[in-house]
Order: sequence, then structure tokens, then C-alpha cells
Amino acid sequence: MDEREALIKAGEIARRVKEEVVGLIKPGARLYDIAEFVERRIVELGGKPAFPCNLSINSNAAHYTPYKGDETVLNEGDYLKLDLGVHVDGYIADTALTFRVGMEEDELMEASREALENAIATVRAGVKIREIGKAIEETIRGKGFNPIVNLSGHKIERFKLHAGVSIPNVYRKADTYELKEGDVIAIEPFATTGAGQVIEVPPALIFMYIRDRPVRSAQARRLLMHIKREYKTLPFAYRWLQDFMPEGQLKLALSQLDRVGAIYSYPILREVRGGMVTQFEHTVIVEKDGAYITT
Repeated sequence: MDEREALIKAGEIARRVKEEVVGLIKPGARLYDIAEFVERRIVELGGKPAFPCNLSINSNAAHYTPYKGDETVLNEGDYLKLDLGVHVDGYIADTALTFRVGMEEDELMEASREALENAIATVRAGVKIREIGKAIEETIRGKGFNPIVNLSGHKIERFKLHAGVSIPNVYRKADTYELKEGDVIAIEPFATTGAGQVIEVPPALIFMYIRDRPVRSAQARRLLMHIKREYKTLPFAYRWLQDFMPEGQLKLALSQLDRVGAIYSYPILREVRGGMVTQFEHTVIVEKDGAYITT
């Protein structure tokens, strides 16, 4: 299977899981059950999770994933952002959508969905990424909402979810990177009723391996070896490690690895004024005259 075939297969799996999960999104549903379903189906369909299933509610924009023992449930009217990733041999599909639990799509959801559609319409080889940001910003502001300025999409490479180029959600003259044929990018507009910025809040429930670093604790060294072997350079969930060692040891080991720079932690991202947030996302392959949507 070559790179394009793997990217397309990962996208097909992601699309199918998005279709299947719809029936679980209802008042009273546990986030834990939804995340476990999504990640299990990815594997059953022939892929692997490229990152933990993100299930962020209302003013939480990103990076919430449930843990074992998490009893958080959906309530009618919640804005649920479901962000999932699939990889096939390291080739990644990253996609997201928003649900209004128990209700129909509204204008805030339309703003981010239409921003995504308009952004994809700008994509072709030679286009500067600021044109993507312009399409997103104009669409969301035109609907009466704010884009989240300090969140962005990203270029994707094999086993690299964020491969060094950010795909903006607002127009900035300095964003001069020109898309190249064959680039794989994730475009993910966020619309909000708030100020248009997110801040980091605890806890961190998602992490990523960065590099080997010396650490005194035997438990931390054992955990780092496990992380490298199982997840390579892709993000992983606290939930995925809860059976690996006792809870107290796990928290201490993760803290030590984070402190020495062996892993990176992803705190929850929350809208600074508590505004409601919606998100839609697709992964696309840049072509000479357009974009091939994989998800």
C-alpha cells in the first residue's frame, strides 16, 4: 500500500466511524463509552487511533478525553466536539464534527461547517495558507461569531500529526507558506460566541512522546519505554495507561517525564470568556487544481 492509498484508507475508516457514532450522541450518554466505541471501531476497521478521541463540551474547545472512572455525561443542548484520528501505517486522517445534543444544527455550528467548506474551496497547489485563514475568518465573522485565533489546522506527515506548518483560522499577512502538490493538511475552523481565544486549563489527559531524557525513577523509565513502543510520536491518552501501573505511580511517572521534557502534555483548551465553541475538520491532500478530501 503506497502513501496515498494509506491516507485514503485511513480517511474511509474515519468517515465510517463518524457515521456509526451518531447513534450514541444523546442526553445521558457517557463520554467514556463514546470514546471507547470510537477507538475500538477504528481498530476493528483496520486502522489505529492517531490520537485519543477528543470529546470537548461547550466552552471546552479541544483536548478533553475521558479517563477510566469518568462519569461525565451529555446533556440536552450541549455542543459536543468529537475529534478523531486514524492512522494506517503512520499515514493519518484527522477529522472532527460538532453535535448539538438532542437538538438540530444551529447557526454557530453552520458557521464552522461553512467556514470549512469555504476554506477547502481555496485549496490548490501554489495557494498561500493565509487565503485559507481569510476564507475561515470571513465566513465565521459574517455569521456574527468569532473564529478562535490561537487554534489552527496543521500540516500532517507520516507519524507526525503536527508537521511544522500551522493552517490558520484567521488572515495574517505573514502566513506565506505556499501549498505544494501532495501536501496533506488538516483544516479545522473553530467558531465561538466568546472572545475568540482559548486558554490552557488543567488537567492534562493527553500526552505525546518527545525525546529520551534521563530520569531517576524506575517506574518512569519503564513507562517511557512503553510509550515509545506503543505510540511512537503520536499522542496518547491517560486512559490508555491506567491499567499499565497503579494510579499513584502513573501520575507521578507522567509528572516526572513531563518535567524533564521527555513527553509533552496537552491541557484542556477552554474559550477565555466561556463562550460556546463549535468545530468541523477535514484532512485533504493538496492537488494541482484543488483538494482531495480524505475524511
